[in-house]
Amino acid sequence: MSKQHHDSQLQSQTDTTSTDDTDTGDYKSELPGFLGTIDNAISKVESVLLAAGVLLMALNTIANVVGRFVFQSSLFFSEELNRLLIVLITFAGISYAARHGRHIRMSAMYDALPSSLRKPLMIAITLVTAVFMLGLAWYSAQYMMTLYDRGRVLPSLQIPVWIIYVWAPIGFFMTGLQYILTAIKNIIEKDIYLSTNVLEGYDDDEIEI
Repeated sequence: MSKQHHDSQLQSQTDTTSTDDTDTGDYKSELPGFLGTIDNAISKVESVLLAAGVLLMALNTIANVVGRFVFQSSLFFSEELNRLLIVLITFAGISYAARHGRHIRMSAMYDALPSSLRKPLMIAITLVTAVFMLGLAWYSAQYMMTLYDRGRVLPSLQIPVWIIYVWAPIGFFMTGLQYILTAIKNIIEKDIYLSTNVLEGYDDDEIEI
């Protein structure tokens, strides 16, 4: 391994409290082949959902404020639209957080282990978390179908209530896939990864020179 590549790896391996500094710009998966294609596709879906959700919420809120104070008439659908967008942003956001290793972790016991034990534990953690996420995707889809069968609609927007919650199973499913990909990344790579692109960053992690 070249000295330049070694230096870049050392620079990228900071402590786990610094994952908030990870570059979340243009994302490109480091997974090989078809797995990388899936990872990149999920990333693009997350980006579109989050960007659209945040922009629409900002525009809706601004328009509602202007209508209330300038035209003395609020947008009658503003609260319901923001409710829909909050659900969208929340469940797209959990997948985004998993991708960039930003979920809160209870790691007191994990931190005390050597890297030889942390790696299999990280694989187990990501696989168990993936199972829970996919399970929640299933149950949230069942809840959404229950709402669909009831046929309720929102009073102002007059759209079915189940549409608000369609993002819950989608978000849980994408998050589950992200944790599965993280487990695969840890299986095929020497280092320990919090997500497909974020190294764990402990000082005793081995770096091949």
